[in-house]
Amino acid sequence: MHDWHSRDVADVLEKLETDADAGLTPAEAQARLARYGANELRAARRISPWAIFLEQFKNVLILILLVATGISAFLGHGTEAVVITVIVLFAVILGFVQEYRAERSIDALRKMAAPAAQVIREGTELQVPARTVVPGDIVLLSAGNRIPADVRLLESFNLRVEESSLTGESLPVEKQVATLAGAEVALGDRRNMAYAGTTVSYGRG
Repeated sequence: MHDWHSRDVADVLEKLETDADAGLTPAEAQARLARYGANELRAARRISPWAIFLEQFKNVLILILLVATGISAFLGHGTEAVVITVIVLFAVILGFVQEYRAERSIDALRKMAAPAAQVIREGTELQVPARTVVPGDIVLLSAGNRIPADVRLLESFNLRVEESSLTGESLPVEKQVATLAGAEVALGDRRNMAYAGTTVSYGRG
């Protein structure tokens, strides 16, 4: 859906085979859920901190430095051996910290996800678990909502979305529905799109 900002509303609805007023039928929503899977981040197999730490020693540069440390110690160059050891420890600790943070970041992203979503299905407004939102669902947005999925806006009524977690923009962004020209519009400038994990600060959509 990277280019949906450059498609007009009618084209989006046609591509998704969605009725703008009635939305999907429950049967079609269920079929799409089976086809595309749940609307959630899949957690990779959790790796223990010790495994992450030991993984750092599989780096070729670290192994070379360890060999150099051993040679320096064997030749009696104690100062050089200590210096290289310190460099190795610094590199290992830095690599460990970076990988550990990356490993845990998906947990933070999962916590940001919306627990529920308001959708229109078969002409009726329903509250459903956000994980069951599928491509083609008509999602209703209102102030205070955390957006449950990446969406192309079909209607906007003074809609403003707080996107600091995504773009770093400190102020809420005013949204619109007009088609944007060009396929390579920067993320923060896609005013006719709203993204999962961001929050509606004002208006409806």
